[in-house]
Amino acid sequence: MTTALFAALLWLVVANVIAMLPSRDQHWRAAYALIAIGIPLVGWVTAQNGPVWGMLILAAGASVLRWPLIHFWRWLRSKNGTPAE
Repeated sequence: MTTALFAALLWLVVANVIAMLPSRDQHWRAAYALIAIGIPLVGWVTAQNGPVWGMLILAAGASVLRWPLIHFWRWLRSKNGTPAE
């Protein structure tokens, strides 16, 4: 296992532990930090292991951070003029 994959799996474990802890701001500060660390991490995994592993790690990260993605998707739809549901 490469160091990039090890770091990505460690990121996933840390993200899941953070999700189990109580938070007053619904984990948004932790989500911003995880996103800031996760984006370069996906690039590193892709550079070392190829696009298939990069897409797998991206999908795993998206499943952990699904609410920021849902809110981002809704924000994009509201900017296009399509009413959000």
